[in-house]
Amino acid sequence: MEDSKRIRILDVPVDMVNNQQAMEIFKGLMDKPGCDLIVTPNSEIIMNATKDQELKMLIEEAGLIIPDGIGLVYASKIIGLPLNERVTGVDFLSSILEYLDKNGKSIYLLGSKPANEERPSVAELAGENMLIKYPNLKIAGTHDGYFKKHEEADLVKEINESGADFLCAALGAPKQEKFIYEHRNEFINIRAGIGVGGSLDVWAGTVKRAPKFYQEHGLEWLYRFIQEPSRYKRMAQLPLFMVKVIAKGKK
Repeated sequence: MEDSKRIRILDVPVDMVNNQQAMEIFKGLMDKPGCDLIVTPNSEIIMNATKDQELKMLIEEAGLIIPDGIGLVYASKIIGLPLNERVTGVDFLSSILEYLDKNGKSIYLLGSKPANEERPSVAELAGENMLIKYPNLKIAGTHDGYFKKHEEADLVKEINESGADFLCAALGAPKQEKFIYEHRNEFINIRAGIGVGGSLDVWAGTVKRAPKFYQEHGLEWLYRFIQEPSRYKRMAQLPLFMVKVIAKGKK
């Protein structure tokens, strides 16, 4: 398995990897026993990790920490250890699906909204669309993200009985990362799990991804804010993050 150099942003580790390097590490995780966590931090997650010791600990122990947010790229330049590029969670998930498709591996899709009278669950819709692009992909099972804490044991049992090799959890950060980390030693076949936030919604077609212009300029956050002005409190984390990075850099 390829090793990566880890830098620390606000004392939270991040791997210095591009998409290809991240995939080599991912393949190594899939070839070894146990379940490893893959984290896709942005500036908001880094900020939360500075206040949430459990979150910081699981990031420290993650098998792969890809630099998702553009804020991390800017921050890495400020501290003098520039990241080559960011690896967005949604693009990395596509690379994972391609690998699973080519290697006969299976995936369990967990998270987002349940089914209603008008449509199947978001996870089911996402799975259907994944199969259109990756026809040899094995969808071992799906489950929505609306479950109680006391139902987690049954959910883990369901995931194990599905025989899935990989877990994709879209429960929102940091719930998705904490779920994988908490149950990592209970999974039988799962070799790695990733928290993907809203990526299942994108695959399901219930949420549109930012247009190419926004993607290429690292402005997905601005597109999301335009679409959902109620996110302003979360968006405020980015400038605060940069201020903290600059202040820490001067010290």
